Amino acid sequence: MLFKSVADFHAPDSLASRMRRRRFAFFESLAVELPTGAKILDVGGTPEFWQDIPLVEEKQASVTLLNTESYTETRSDVKLVTGDAREMRCFANREFDVVFSNSVIEHVGDRADQQRMASEVRRVGQRYFVQTPNRYFPLEPHFHVPFFQFLPRALRIALVQRFELGWMPRREDYQQAKHEVDQIRLLSVTEMQTLFPDATLYREKIGGLTKSVIAYSGWNDRAIMPRA
Repeated sequence: MLFKSVADFHAPDSLASRMRRRRFAFFESLAVELPTGAKILDVGGTPEFWQDIPLVEEKQASVTLLNTESYTETRSDVKLVTGDAREMRCFANREFDVVFSNSVIEHVGDRADQQRMASEVRRVGQRYFVQTPNRYFPLEPHFHVPFFQFLPRALRIALVQRFELGWMPRREDYQQAKHEVDQIRLLSVTEMQTLFPDATLYREKIGGLTKSVIAYSGWNDRAIMPRA
């Protein structure tokens, strides 16, 4: 429960919420250079995330959300598109002023799938801002078990069959437990640099350890990560 309370995005004072606010403040500091009427693509985001964001109103920006599942549209400046981050054929080259993605690329599949998503992000966006948890941070961010990501796969599946771990429900069925384990592939800082070779990497740290990494490119790069 302690790990869950620290990582609860719904609790405004949790460490996770403070880090997310700080991350988006960094994004906004970069986004001051976006043109009026900017087109933003959020890969894997939700409509709620963009509620009450001054950037959208100030820049008269339009936001497109790409997800594998559908949402109900709640505002006129947010467009919902059902699709695959690994194959965004519905979008033209450099169609968006910026592609934004938060904690998604670790969920799209194996290394080849992650490379496909990274290539698509770089293709459709004039700029991008992509964040993912660091594989080498001790606490696994989904299951909330220290070093869970380094355990043998069979043991990880067995643990999911027996316990509710972090945000993941207990799955007694082997195939369901296997799916929960296999649908996450955490990335290292080095892998992110390989996937986004033209990017600047920013490391979000806790106690000197890199908790997550942001790859961003196409910006003037004069922004400074604000304090929490």
